[in-house]
Amino acid sequence: MSDAEALKVLETEIRAAIQAAGGVLSFRRFMDLALYAPGLGYYERRSTRIGRAGDFMTSVSTGPLFGELLAAQIAEWSRARCLQDSTVSLVESGAHTGRLAADILEALCRDAPDVFERVIYTLMEPSAIRRDWQRETLESWNGCTRWITGWSELQTGVRGVILTNELLDAFPVTRYIWEASRERWLEAGVQCIDEGFGWARLESATTDRVAELLGHPLPLELLAVLPEGFALDLAAGAAEWWSEAARALTSGRLITFDYGLEASEFLTPKYASGTLRGYLKHRTARDELASPGAADLTAHVNFTTLRQAGVEAGLETEFMGSQRVFLTEVFARRPAMAMGSEAEKASRLRQFHALTHPEHLGRAFRVLVQHRVTPGQ
Repeated sequence: MSDAEALKVLETEIRAAIQAAGGVLSFRRFMDLALYAPGLGYYERRSTRIGRAGDFMTSVSTGPLFGELLAAQIAEWSRARCLQDSTVSLVESGAHTGRLAADILEALCRDAPDVFERVIYTLMEPSAIRRDWQRETLESWNGCTRWITGWSELQTGVRGVILTNELLDAFPVTRYIWEASRERWLEAGVQCIDEGFGWARLESATTDRVAELLGHPLPLELLAVLPEGFALDLAAGAAEWWSEAARALTSGRLITFDYGLEASEFLTPKYASGTLRGYLKHRTARDELASPGAADLTAHVNFTTLRQAGVEAGLETEFMGSQRVFLTEVFARRPAMAMGSEAEKASRLRQFHALTHPEHLGRAFRVLVQHRVTPGQ
């Protein structure tokens, strides 16, 4: 099926879902279909491109250095007393084509063979299509890779590292709009309009419920100054996923790289229109509802609710900060990464700048690392 044909089928499916919902579909379900409808959604089609020629850049698409730096940090963690001389489980969710897994495994094999020989790399992937892409990428690493579709398939708890890179920002969000004139929150939905789609009101939501999802109080004094139409895009599923991952971790680290905010930052004037964005060819789409499946849809991660979910599951926060700071510290502890031929050093320098420069990925992306408290860690 061509891309154009897939998008047409997807649009038909979304229209049918709207009709079945009585004329207005929750935006959360609209986003879920646009991104993940089997064989049709944005992340389900191989033609979806990442990198300079695609719709957006990722840390992985800058080159193998990101994976090398992660491998160096994973090796350091894996030599701690709590993981010494035991199998090291690496679990990655949201691996897309498996490129990051390949970069990490190659770096461990080359630079940390003592850790590599103990590694089992598990990719958690519910999509059959993406599992096929990942198996193709990781064909040469068959001896240490395996796949699961969800947490329930884990036979034992994870002793090692659970990691994600730009997974949680793609969790479908619920959009809440503040109706100042009536002092209430309304959930936004999607309706059919002529040949396209438009926003519609679904139902009201209590302030207590919105505050709970945001992870921040919404006192009357604050609501009194929120302008009409102030939007919050909240992904309850992201915190739920983090909680499940935290409970699965028996020893080691849980880490994510993503762009996002603290809960209080969502309430600032800068984000009055919400954080939902559509990206196509490195440009922000003017209409997030136009041509579902053709553009990436994403919203900022709420790091406050992630951190709290981990704490409630018994984890402690080890690092919360910018990707620039995190990767620079790893790089500084690995002087060998700055060695090699002139061409290799120049390539690494370009990649490092892309990963850490404030105008590229260094400031926009944040890193959260939590660990389970165990003796000797």
